[in-house]
Amino acid sequence: MGNFVKASKAATPAVVHIKTTYEGSGSYSTGVGQGYGAPSGRGPAMASGSGVLITGNGYIATNNHVVENASQIEVVLPDNRQFPAKLIGRDPNTDLALLKIEADSLPSIRLGNSDNVQVGEWVVAVGYPFSLNTTVTAGIVSAKARSIGIINRPSQNGYAAPSGNTGIESFIQTDAAINPGNSGGALVNTDGELIGINSAIASQTGSYAGYAFAIPVNLARKILGDLRKYGTVKRGLLGVSFPAPAVEAQYLLQQGLQPGVVKGVYITGVLDNSAAAAAGLQEGDVIQSIDGVQLNSSAEFSERIARHRPGDVVKLTYLRDKQRRTTSATLKGEEATATARGNADLEKIYNKLGASFAPVPDAIKQQLNLQAGVLVKEVRRGGFFDQVGIPSGTIIAFINGKTVDSPQDIDRALLSAQNGIIQVLAIAPDGSRVVFDFSLGT
Repeated sequence: MGNFVKASKAATPAVVHIKTTYEGSGSYSTGVGQGYGAPSGRGPAMASGSGVLITGNGYIATNNHVVENASQIEVVLPDNRQFPAKLIGRDPNTDLALLKIEADSLPSIRLGNSDNVQVGEWVVAVGYPFSLNTTVTAGIVSAKARSIGIINRPSQNGYAAPSGNTGIESFIQTDAAINPGNSGGALVNTDGELIGINSAIASQTGSYAGYAFAIPVNLARKILGDLRKYGTVKRGLLGVSFPAPAVEAQYLLQQGLQPGVVKGVYITGVLDNSAAAAAGLQEGDVIQSIDGVQLNSSAEFSERIARHRPGDVVKLTYLRDKQRRTTSATLKGEEATATARGNADLEKIYNKLGASFAPVPDAIKQQLNLQAGVLVKEVRRGGFFDQVGIPSGTIIAFINGKTVDSPQDIDRALLSAQNGIIQVLAIAPDGSRVVFDFSLGT
């Protein structure tokens, strides 16, 4: 058994309660935060979450969804002192945010190394579930590099995702009990070191069902460091596309490859003028390691790249024609990669999608009570739509949170996505609503 008492004593003084206020009710998405206040729409809405003191002078790590759109943020320390908090910066793509309170000599948590975390080891979660005072729960690490498609997903109030779903998901999964209000709290090892920021749960009811997810601290360290230094995230990009995690195994089977045999990430495309192109990578290569670390999934690959800034050099080992090769790539910034993608031939993207589009007839719009939408006219065998079972006759309603009403809207949405995963909300021919992702890479 782990030393839970030691871990709890080390972590609890540094985990804080975050209370947020919003202009008007219903304008926030709490995720695993705890909403309360004015559901009837009268007066300001309020919500609650957790945070972690990472420095003694008042810098606090939390989730983006805990503080997004908040008009006021208040931090309550475990000793009941209360401080207004300033939002230093936030990153929707990792669901992280950095706050600052004006105080000194505060207890702070010691950062661990999430790369060393092992499946099966004991961990402790600390936070403020259901607005209770500091609460400690224990469990084990159930899995690593887990992607669950929660970042930049559609909210109940519609699509509010930033243009271009570049969400980075490589969660530590644990069965330590986490409930609404735990978001932004600490996941620590038995030495009391921070190994993750609790972010999400998988549940049919909205409460704990045995599956909780935390952002690994090695990724958080880089993102929070950027927010503190620059106020924004400096993200280095390689410029390759690969199957989204949800369809990774299915895609490999379509290529005649056994998922269990392919040790690494299968590259489905290389962006012109990107870091990957300069390093000599090609479609069909399988990237097996980054800086000597073996890759087991695209989620892990995305996280490893996301830890770097533009100008950083990464060493890659990849497989081509059954031959093992090595190369180095100098990562480029988002602006340079966006320009390259903007100049790329749309035909390449459409070839990957394997679909063509047409306007939705007015009669169908009226029948389905739609204000907008684009009809999937044709689905070609072997393309992404074919692989994930999207048939012709499907109606595309939203791409990355924006309505589409013409094939030209789809052109603009694909090009403006820049990088990462394109998220599509569609209406199947039988009238059911489906959400699926298409990876444009990292």
